[in-house]
Amino acid sequence: MIEGEALVLPPEAAGAAKGFLRVERSDEDGLIGGLTAAAAELCEAFTGLVLLERGFAETLAAARSWQRLGRAPVRSITAVEAVPAEGPAQPLEAGAYAIDIDARGEGWVRLTAAGDSRRIRIGYRAGLAADWAGVPAALSHGIIRLAAYFYTSRTESGRPGEAPPAAVTALWRPFRRIRLD
Repeated sequence: MIEGEALVLPPEAAGAAKGFLRVERSDEDGLIGGLTAAAAELCEAFTGLVLLERGFAETLAAARSWQRLGRAPVRSITAVEAVPAEGPAQPLEAGAYAIDIDARGEGWVRLTAAGDSRRIRIGYRAGLAADWAGVPAALSHGIIRLAAYFYTSRTESGRPGEAPPAAVTALWRPFRRIRLD
């Protein structure tokens, strides 16, 4: 199970979408902001990458084999705790586990000492960039284009009537990570 901070885009992301759409009035700023946030969430789901750095806590089975964390790219692993059947989680001693972040930004953890806990919780920070300006241009432009598509192709139901433009997935595809677990 993965718990994490919500993706919160800065105002300049919606501003970029608004500029791309050439919308000058401010009465639809909320709508454009929401569509941009939805497009960013779809980008994360499609690519398998966390766009903006934020914190996560993941609960895994306690195991001596290496286990990959569910979000990437991992910037830091901040805590490893034993989760007992009852009661609060307890930090593990440094010698009781091993952690690694590989060259692709995948986070890994394993137990090195036997314990009585059946689960562990790992706290970590993941994200491609610290702010919107650091997001790779192809990803941010794809988000803006998808938000614009959502805005211009609304139907009476409020949902787009067709598939998203292929240009968006073409921009995102080089960043896509597919995991075979």
